[in-house]
Amino acid sequence: MLIKNKLAISIVLGAMTAQASAVELGEFDGTKIAIDGYIKAEGVFVMPDEGDNSFEGSARQSRINFSMERMIEGHKAKAFIEGDFWDNNTEADSTYGWRLRHAYVSIDNVTVGQTWNGQFFATAPFDAGMINFFGSGTGSLAGNGAVIRPDLVLHYRKGGALFSLQDPLYTDADFPDLVASYTHRTESGHAINFALTGRDVETGDDESKFGAAISVASKLKFGATDLSLTAFTGEGAGVYAGWGFNGARGAATSDVDATGDLITTTGFAAGVAHQFTDKLRGIVRYGQVEADEVMAGLDEDTFKNTNVTLIYNYLPKLELGLEWRNQNAANRPPTAASSSTRPEGSQVEIMARYRF
Repeated sequence: MLIKNKLAISIVLGAMTAQASAVELGEFDGTKIAIDGYIKAEGVFVMPDEGDNSFEGSARQSRINFSMERMIEGHKAKAFIEGDFWDNNTEADSTYGWRLRHAYVSIDNVTVGQTWNGQFFATAPFDAGMINFFGSGTGSLAGNGAVIRPDLVLHYRKGGALFSLQDPLYTDADFPDLVASYTHRTESGHAINFALTGRDVETGDDESKFGAAISVASKLKFGATDLSLTAFTGEGAGVYAGWGFNGARGAATSDVDATGDLITTTGFAAGVAHQFTDKLRGIVRYGQVEADEVMAGLDEDTFKNTNVTLIYNYLPKLELGLEWRNQNAANRPPTAASSSTRPEGSQVEIMARYRF
């Protein structure tokens, strides 16, 4: 069960970097220091519906992090910093810059800094997963990887409840983006999360409106098989989900129509993950997001994505993977570098990842 749980976290987040696998460097003046991360090499066969087929390769998803923990007057204090090589994400240069992913401090139940947003924690732990992620998956409240780690976030956790204040996506917002969620877990391993979100949404001419959304995410365990189901609906959530009035536009995804009225975005995802052996795991996942109104000229009002994945633990900490995925619209620009493109059509990825 421990192996299964670690692998599930690895696939879904790729990056949540569970400290259970960290290398302890030692204790210095009462502070425990550890290093963690992985090296990942990936090759992607790109088969767009329009245009020529291509093959792209990269190792820039590789990452490293450091954590420092100690007890201070009875309080558990932790500092964490992580980076990868996704900066300079353009075909103009094959030398990729170091990018800050996480930099936060936590004291007991409070975390502050740059790290995952509340939408991520409300969905990703309950998702079936994928190899090459962008956000926590199409159809979830956190499907847009461009906004999944705010510049500043404050989390407070109490039991199964999590309350989050986040650097707002709207520059002139009067208050932080808000997330409140609650997770219930059963003794048999089932889990369900309920989340509410709210944010100040720009409507034009320095005006704004409040947009709220609700999300439900669950993971049901049946022996060696996990069933993941998630759904959300509401206003102001399109930019976090990765699909809005103007389609998929990263942080510029619009939650208002041409007249400045809020649109409603609705999404759902379903996935099955099965542990065939102690080393081999398979995943089938489908997700979609629909905007109730889209701009003129946009071919689709619904973004759909499917992935079929196999992960094989060749050696402890060494994973080999194969993934087929298909989507009906582009959600990463063609100017994005190498294996990070997400055109309309199909892709097949092969990868090797070693965690240290």
